[in-house]
Amino acid sequence: EVQLVESGGGLVQPGGSLRLSCAAYGFTFTAYSLQWVRQAPGKELEWVSTISRDGASTTYADSVKGRFTISRDNAKNTLYLQLNSLKIEDTAMYYCRLGPYRGQGTQVTVSA
Repeated sequence: EVQLVESGGGLVQPGGSLRLSCAAYGFTFTAYSLQWVRQAPGKELEWVSTISRDGASTTYADSVKGRFTISRDNAKNTLYLQLNSLKIEDTAMYYCRLGPYRGQGTQVTVSA
């Protein structure tokens, strides 16, 4: 059974940083590219970033490019998202995603 468990969210001021983690269980971690997506209140789910199976290739939404960094540790079956220079509009529930699967999410709130 695929399980994805996100953590690391919190309340941060504009310009601040957070590091999100996603622990993965129940599948061969190294066999899949993985994504981060987010959903702000009242808005649709938004793709944030994708990383390849070996971590060598990454892509980002224009809204986060240059501020967020996706990475993975295949030895630990863990996906990460480093969030820097956070803006109020980054406030959302953040999820890691594998195909149709995603975890319970971790809340990121950016507020002065």
